[in-house]
Amino acid sequence: MHQVIASPQHDKFVIVRPGSRKGMQIPSTMYRDLAEAVQNGTPVPGRLADAARTAWGVDISGEPSKGTVLVRPVTRLNYSRATWEINKGCNFNCEHCYLAERKFEGLPRDEKSRLLEMLRDSGVLWLQFTGGEPTIDRDFRDAYREAYGMGMMIEILTNGSRLHQAETVQLLSAMPPHKVTVSLYGASSESFDSLTRKPGAFKLLSKGLKAAKEAGVSLELALIITKYNAHEIDAMRAMAEEYATTYSEYGNISPTYDGNPEPLAAQAPGFLNKSTVFKGCPAGHTFFHVDPHGFVTMCKVGRENPINLMAEGLPGLLRLPGIADAQMLRSGGCSGCKLSATCRVCRPLAKAYQEAKAPLETYCQHGNGGKVA
Repeated sequence: MHQVIASPQHDKFVIVRPGSRKGMQIPSTMYRDLAEAVQNGTPVPGRLADAARTAWGVDISGEPSKGTVLVRPVTRLNYSRATWEINKGCNFNCEHCYLAERKFEGLPRDEKSRLLEMLRDSGVLWLQFTGGEPTIDRDFRDAYREAYGMGMMIEILTNGSRLHQAETVQLLSAMPPHKVTVSLYGASSESFDSLTRKPGAFKLLSKGLKAAKEAGVSLELALIITKYNAHEIDAMRAMAEEYATTYSEYGNISPTYDGNPEPLAAQAPGFLNKSTVFKGCPAGHTFFHVDPHGFVTMCKVGRENPINLMAEGLPGLLRLPGIADAQMLRSGGCSGCKLSATCRVCRPLAKAYQEAKAPLETYCQHGNGGKVA
């Protein structure tokens, strides 16, 4: 199996290694040299061997290029990233979930393979498996192996409840992902099980964290702050320090992507993050989202005018930038706002808040007395 991946990234070329956060930009000449070395079956070029030793501490000098280096071709579309809801089904029932529905359904096995081939051929290097809970999909492990074999750098967004399963943790050890992001909903059974509405959820999460640590699988924890666990934030940070390489904190709860306000009830007052000004987004231009049935949208929230990738194929993606731009240019109920230059909310998400008739203090600076902090 390949040790490093050489890939186009827009107008540049990069070298990355599965399981590592480090990468490097390379000149086009080096990319072409690597492609020729793989095609001709010659050993790994010396400058790549030197770079790999410096960046990752691995010795691939003298190794055959074919099998050691995976060279991804230049594509017409040249997308970079994608998120894939392999299935919206979930074994938790979280109060704050942004999904409009959580039906356990999706593409059959062979169509999942065809979808992955199209993602590869569109240029996707960075692929996030999400859901629902992706690890409960019957085809998750097979799809993961396929994507890995295609030279994709994989992120898994998971609730951690299945990380203790031997087949899953062995897969992640043998084929290391770019990262595994585990959502942490509390530091006790009381808080965790209350938000997930799943008795025993915290025990499953704890087993998963321990199994991943013992197997050497690197984790990133996403600390989801809600009214159920805000009093445990220090304990949640301590768990992250124990089990994760890095962690982030999220206090903003959104409505469902179609404007249902129910998730907002889980919001913890005083933990809204309004610090980052929204300065635009390349959604639909450099990355996209795919739902369980192969419908493509600009992102997880902006789901208007989906493109049926399974029916239209890659040419359908040519329409995506225009669809994304139309959603980004819309201001809706924010027309004429004097704080628009310092707005913290993207346009599709603002639309969801407005349709949910969400209180301004849950997302807008007007709800904070017009202050930008």
